[in-house]
Amino acid sequence: MSSLFFSTPLSREELTLRVRPRDNDVRGAFFRDTTAIIHSNPFRRLKHKTQVFFTPQNDHICTRIEHVLHVASVAATICRSLNLDADLAWAIGLGHDLGHTPFGHVGEKIVEEIMGAPFAHELYSLRVVDKLINHGRGLNLTYAVRDGIVNHCGEQFEQAIVPDFELKDLSAIQARNRYPSTWEGCVVRMSDKIAYLGRDFEDAVKLRILSRDSLPKKVSSLLGVSNGEIIDSLVNDIIQSSLKTGTIGFTRPVYEALLSFKEFNYERIYRHELLSEYHSYFRRILFALHTYLMDLYARFGTEYKRYPEEGNTLAARYGEYLLKMEELYSSENASPSSMAIDYIAGMTDDFALDAVSEIMVPKHFQSKFDTLLFERRGRI
Repeated sequence: MSSLFFSTPLSREELTLRVRPRDNDVRGAFFRDTTAIIHSNPFRRLKHKTQVFFTPQNDHICTRIEHVLHVASVAATICRSLNLDADLAWAIGLGHDLGHTPFGHVGEKIVEEIMGAPFAHELYSLRVVDKLINHGRGLNLTYAVRDGIVNHCGEQFEQAIVPDFELKDLSAIQARNRYPSTWEGCVVRMSDKIAYLGRDFEDAVKLRILSRDSLPKKVSSLLGVSNGEIIDSLVNDIIQSSLKTGTIGFTRPVYEALLSFKEFNYERIYRHELLSEYHSYFRRILFALHTYLMDLYARFGTEYKRYPEEGNTLAARYGEYLLKMEELYSSENASPSSMAIDYIAGMTDDFALDAVSEIMVPKHFQSKFDTLLFERRGRI
């Protein structure tokens, strides 16, 4: 039944099309994309990027890398039950958030403010996999994986969706108003919501922001009160509903509970004062880094060997980065601001914090200050 419902007019050749031709190997096209993603630097950096809570000292709070693993595993489970391609779901799931900035969605809003233009991590994730990785060459992923990444939008909560079955010019997409071309892309889009709502609530409980009994009755009675129960309820419902309707979606009661859960999380977690307090702090950090990188380029331009003259790690690394990306940025006629945005958006939380500390209080100054402070204390 599932193979009848979830057929597609798109051919395998169309779905596995790459920007540059590549010989096949034993892994298959989509699993090969998975391995390319997990060996990339932006994927590695996800382990030090905020999901919701900025808690670098707590190893048990979800980070961005855990989130993409959750999405990929949920999506692959659903696809196996619907007789869809689990390898394709894995690849989309692992790559869908590679364009996230440091400091989570707060960081995304701040980058948008710096740019003075819309910034959507879904669209930016495509830029990362298509261009920024491998010094401007990208990963050369298949069309189906790239399509699933750019159209995954986890902030829209539809009851059910279907693919558009179009071979789109993905680089021309400018908004979050398109659907994936494949069933697997639709599964990942729904799995994003399944993966983060329960886990964000679980983290809020761990941090004692909320208690388990604070969930609305509609949510707890239909979905459960732990992340495991919530995922199990949502996954089983979407499988059963999808097999009956031929769309990727939830039954009406579970969908209404999901909406209640979303509203609860936004009110009690995402808009919590604890997170709001960090916003101005992160804003100062990212604005300072952007201003500094712009100033560096204004002084040194394409004289990349001069960047280390600043005497700090950030400047030296930025010079190396610009040299490696020179061909891409030259072809794009990129502005100094856009180059700085690319570099900042790729930072981990920790690197952003270290970098701003370094440019505000250079190490040589800090050591002199520490010595002076020690001497003064000795005279007291």
